[in-house]
Amino acid sequence: MIEKIAKGPLLPAMRRRRILTVATLATLLSMLYWGLMASDRFVSEAHVIVQRTDVAYGQDTDLSSLLGNLGGSSGADQLLLRDHLLSVDMLNKLDAQLQLRAHYSDGSHDVFSRMWDKDAPLERFHAYYLRRVSIEMDERAGVLVIKAEAYDPAKAHEIVAMLVREGERFMNAMAHRLAEEQVQFLEKQVADMSERALKARQALLDFQDKEGLVSPENTAENLAGIVNGLQTQLADLQARRSAMLGYLMDDSADVVRLDQQISAVEKQIKREQARLTSKAGPALNQTVERYQRLQMNAEFTQEVYKSALVALEKGRIEATRMLKKVSVLQSPTMPQYALQPRRLYNTIVFVLVTLLIAGIVNLMAAIIRDHKD
Repeated sequence: MIEKIAKGPLLPAMRRRRILTVATLATLLSMLYWGLMASDRFVSEAHVIVQRTDVAYGQDTDLSSLLGNLGGSSGADQLLLRDHLLSVDMLNKLDAQLQLRAHYSDGSHDVFSRMWDKDAPLERFHAYYLRRVSIEMDERAGVLVIKAEAYDPAKAHEIVAMLVREGERFMNAMAHRLAEEQVQFLEKQVADMSERALKARQALLDFQDKEGLVSPENTAENLAGIVNGLQTQLADLQARRSAMLGYLMDDSADVVRLDQQISAVEKQIKREQARLTSKAGPALNQTVERYQRLQMNAEFTQEVYKSALVALEKGRIEATRMLKKVSVLQSPTMPQYALQPRRLYNTIVFVLVTLLIAGIVNLMAAIIRDHKD
């Protein structure tokens, strides 16, 4: 009798009924859980955008450029903010202020949605946090959508509000750290430039003291004027001598006197020209060239020092004011009813998946039975 039941159609029918019974039981349990046992989770939501408030240096500060800079946002800034808000550091701050561990592990909530162990390791706590907090970036609009789930509407609102507040503080703190590092670098550069400028000015003064000239350029110009005057005088004397030779002899007293004057002027011209240019030793033109090099170096270091001072003042202003602002497009909402769990949706999906699995199991059993036969 038992062999007939095993070989007859009763055994497959019993297997089908067993699979159907398991599927029905699972469906009833899911309906019981989603309908009665699952704890309500309230969702608070906020929309924010990161904006830069600095005006780029070198740009015209007209109204359009100001509005353009104030309205600008960076996708990199949004991603940095998102990463920080989902970080372990942010979780520790939230837990310290809002007691998230106690809230999410409260035994009054259903066992499947709450965090089972209040003293769970930080890694598991963070993994649970990532399931309850979502931060999505709308790349088209450049907006961060911050959502947080909690078993209490006020708690969900507090979580999102703190995320927005701490996000703005973090972005400005990071920008200020960079600005302060830049200020420290600029302060060192200003100190170096100041020392270089003082050394260059001192080298110029030492050169003036050594040569005994306040302005070699002016001295050279004066000598050139003297030479030009002597050459003019020489030409006049030579013209007078030529005129006298028309009616006097070479050895006449007037011609001899002119010759002496001409010789004296020529010697004076040679002496003055030797002061300006000389191959044997240092001349005034070489002194002027060295002076000009020292003067240009002093002027250059002075201009660099001025530029460093301007950059330092700008850097100090940037380090003390708010560089980035997290503008709230939608304030954290105060939930009025629970959005999670989606009871009807979850129940329908569970039932459909259960029936699908039951059908697959039944089909596999039939295939195995056919192969055995």
